[in-house]
Amino acid sequence: MSLLSLKEAARTSIVARNWRKLWTCHPNLCFDGSEHWPTEEDYIKIKRTNFIETVNYIVQQHTGTGLNKFSIRFRLGKEHSDHLYKWIGFATASRARIIDIDLWPKRSKIGPLAEVCDFPLELLGVQDGPFIQSLFLKYVSIKAHSDLCGFRKIRRLLLHCVEIFGDLPGLLSNCCALEDLELVSCRGVVHLNVPHQLNELRHLLISKFFARSIDFHVAGLAHFEYSGEVIPIALHGCSKLEKATITFIGILEKENFALSHAFTSIPTISAVKVLNLIADMQAHPVWAPQVPGAYYFLCL
Repeated sequence: MSLLSLKEAARTSIVARNWRKLWTCHPNLCFDGSEHWPTEEDYIKIKRTNFIETVNYIVQQHTGTGLNKFSIRFRLGKEHSDHLYKWIGFATASRARIIDIDLWPKRSKIGPLAEVCDFPLELLGVQDGPFIQSLFLKYVSIKAHSDLCGFRKIRRLLLHCVEIFGDLPGLLSNCCALEDLELVSCRGVVHLNVPHQLNELRHLLISKFFARSIDFHVAGLAHFEYSGEVIPIALHGCSKLEKATITFIGILEKENFALSHAFTSIPTISAVKVLNLIADMQAHPVWAPQVPGAYYFLCL
């Protein structure tokens, strides 16, 4: 049963009477309504109502035991936050290890909703002991603070297009087992400074994060990716850094400013084995490498 999708399990339970209740303990509840997204607003409302009713019915019928993954991929807005709160409450009560929430999976011509759903981070710590290992959030808002529990076992945290309120560095300080962190097109954090040691972090991706400075203590970091404006970036203790990909976005006022910034304002980059640097630069016939043994990819 665990090898079947939720839809296949439901169909099987209809065919075989003895298996009628088997789908109610399916380990992966993945609800994806992003296919063939319509453009008519009235039809969207009907489809959204049907989607919410389907999720509510299955969540009510599910036993809540042995749940591994809970996923929602559908366009929902702030007015649907109560439904999301109930669904996440079910997922946490069932101790789901993977939670995947994307509330605008396919952009339509109508455009994004004015206000996004509030994701209840506090529910991830309501059960006895931490259990969540992977959390992906897209097009939601979160209220982060250092007192939130339930993140000590999380290994993978992906925040895409998330409105962040409160203390994100404080929240990250609780993620002592974090190995993979992605922050993409998020707003709300002016200075991303995490003084706590994230010793297990191996992959760090920051893209269009709209922060003015970035400061991490990551001794075991192996892969770093950054895409955005030229800002101060401090990665402390990255002696194991193998690959870095840096893309500076925007018009640079000074000739080859991106290159000099990469080495003067990001000191850790000088020890990297492979560096991909992408930026708007003035083309010159001759440029001498400044770091022996490293490889560079320059878009001129």
